Amino acid sequence: MIQDIEPKIFNNNFKNKKAEPQDLFLSYKGDTVLVREEKDKLWYPSFSDFEVEYPHLIDKSQFLFSIDDINYYLVEEMGLDSVDGWCYVTTNRFRTEQKYWRSYAGVVGWQLNRWYSNHRFCSKCGKSMKHSDKERMLYCEICGFQKYPTISPCVIVAVHNGNRLLLTKYAGRAYTKFALVAGFAEIGESLEQTVHREVKEEVGIKVKNLKFYKSQPWPFTDTLLVGFFAELDGDDTITIQEDELSLGVWVNREDIPPEELKISLTGEMMEAFRTGLVEL
Repeated sequence: MIQDIEPKIFNNNFKNKKAEPQDLFLSYKGDTVLVREEKDKLWYPSFSDFEVEYPHLIDKSQFLFSIDDINYYLVEEMGLDSVDGWCYVTTNRFRTEQKYWRSYAGVVGWQLNRWYSNHRFCSKCGKSMKHSDKERMLYCEICGFQKYPTISPCVIVAVHNGNRLLLTKYAGRAYTKFALVAGFAEIGESLEQTVHREVKEEVGIKVKNLKFYKSQPWPFTDTLLVGFFAELDGDDTITIQEDELSLGVWVNREDIPPEELKISLTGEMMEAFRTGLVEL
């Protein structure tokens, strides 16, 4: 999956550390990220690449995380693609990059960039939020409100019935490949309860014998994905929730499309069922 970058090591420990010229930075403009123009891989800039045109860029940066001995920072300066050789490309590139450590750096940086951008002002009193120099936290000097990065729990459910797996397709989304039943946990609800509710709501069936598979951080949507395999309980008639899904269908194991990049928990679970790597 996208976070599996071994032997490289992702370290999200906060550092109150001034950037150095050799450190890399991430710059976003909406759903795009700044990279080297002529490269066919995600090649992020270092501060030394911009020291002539933007000598003070290094002083305006926010530490994000490190991968091995490389520190990554966030910058908010606009117009950096005016520097020759650099351009903004769609963040969809995070889903196709062959080297997971490059895509993971970009997408986690994008998640933190959204968090910082969405919490410039205190939600209690409306004053400007300040950056803590001790931890990854924003705080209000006026009322004392503190804000940490928000992560939402979401279940991924592979519903199986013998040699068949229930596959879905989302309604009204750019993503058109097969998926599994999925949904966010609600207030006062356990993950197991979320599984039963989401399956019933989205495809109109019941499940039993839930089996936890594994979890995955999914920075694309600020989510922690939690994967379950669940056995059909009773009638196999599918009734889709049309505002959520465009398709729900039982697919025989041998007819499930093979997963290539396997960046997501959904893809890995579908592949695990297809190849028989999971015991049910």
